[in-house]
Amino acid sequence: MEMKLDPRTKLFMVLIVSTIVMMSATTPLLWAVRILITLIPLVLLVAEKKYSSALKFFLLYVTALVVNFVVLVNSDGGIVVSLLTGYCGIVVQFMPSVITAWYFIRTTKTDEFISAMQKMHVPDGLTISLAVVMRFFPTIAEEYRHINDAMKMRGIVLGGGNVVKMVEFRMIPLLFSCVNIGDELSAAAVTRGLGGTVKRSSVVDLRLTVKDIFMMALFLSAAILFIAVKYIR
Repeated sequence: MEMKLDPRTKLFMVLIVSTIVMMSATTPLLWAVRILITLIPLVLLVAEKKYSSALKFFLLYVTALVVNFVVLVNSDGGIVVSLLTGYCGIVVQFMPSVITAWYFIRTTKTDEFISAMQKMHVPDGLTISLAVVMRFFPTIAEEYRHINDAMKMRGIVLGGGNVVKMVEFRMIPLLFSCVNIGDELSAAAVTRGLGGTVKRSSVVDLRLTVKDIFMMALFLSAAILFIAVKYIR
């Protein structure tokens, strides 16, 4: 079942989740809230048919939780355990915001995002910058895959174990691609009328629906509950 949300709702979710992950969870109830706000974007990714991303994030998050609360708690310590503790702690702490941001980027079209920014009266300079960033990283990932395929066709796999070749044959072409892609995206944004003196119209008609209001209320309730349990004695 598809669950299309307004970009403003997704931004609100990112804001709430980012706020919660900046605070540590110290009780089972707080951990339940953190896990809940992590699972909801995963479910939404599945609803948007982003099965691969949802599965990868789910396995990574569950593995970090299990290692953090089961394996490390029952271990005797050591260097390896300390490294795992730090790694899993970072994953468990910040993965909710990463998943939510990824859901926002992967399910929001550029025209929808720009229209949402205009409805919130965000300055065009900030809107253009964010719109370019939203398209920049997915485009770079695609460009790196193309470079990687080209290197494989030439028999260059991980630089043949040579770090210098790895930088020469992969990173340098990618850096040049980054510059060109940034210029092209900026030019495309200007071509679409962003930053002009006349108010830009949009074919996208954004409206907050019952689903958006419910999702906002759910995340706001989660944030209030988390803060109340943590700071109000």
